[in-house]
Amino acid sequence: MITGFKMVWSFDAMTSAYMLDGEDMSPDNAQATLQKVAASVLENMKYEHYFTYFYDGDTPIKYKVVESGTLSRDRAKLVLQFELPLSKPKPVTRDSLRLLIFEPSYYVDMAWKSSSDVVLSPDLARQCKVDVIAPNPTPEQMSYAMSLPADADPDNALGQLFTQTVKLYCAGLPTTP
Repeated sequence: MITGFKMVWSFDAMTSAYMLDGEDMSPDNAQATLQKVAASVLENMKYEHYFTYFYDGDTPIKYKVVESGTLSRDRAKLVLQFELPLSKPKPVTRDSLRLLIFEPSYYVDMAWKSSSDVVLSPDLARQCKVDVIAPNPTPEQMSYAMSLPADADPDNALGQLFTQTVKLYCAGLPTTP
């Protein structure tokens, strides 16, 4: 069963600086500031499904609201960690589960560097493997996306064409005693 996802997102230095612009990062207030910014980021992402889309075939799988997260510093980068619980546990299927993470306005690049960036729980790792599939938009889709004005409404269908897809392949389904 899949119950949710533990997310660890590393923001680039420029985005990190923007997130902390005007915030009190003095030694006495840094931890409280990071917690406040984490709560704000998660609240804003809630209305965008945390930029996370999980499907069984073409059927979207629903989440619960994230309860909390932490924001920490890794030199010039900020790292956001949070758990995204599914609304109900999802049984593992042979090869129909896929996960996408993207920001639909096309201005934020979200990517896994390799399949090893997606870590399965020990139970899932015994029966499943992941494959990170690179996006493959057509020249026409690229041209269309490039022609959009900066203030165009976000389009999830188009956004999915430009993001990686994690496919979950499970050889042996769990047996019930």
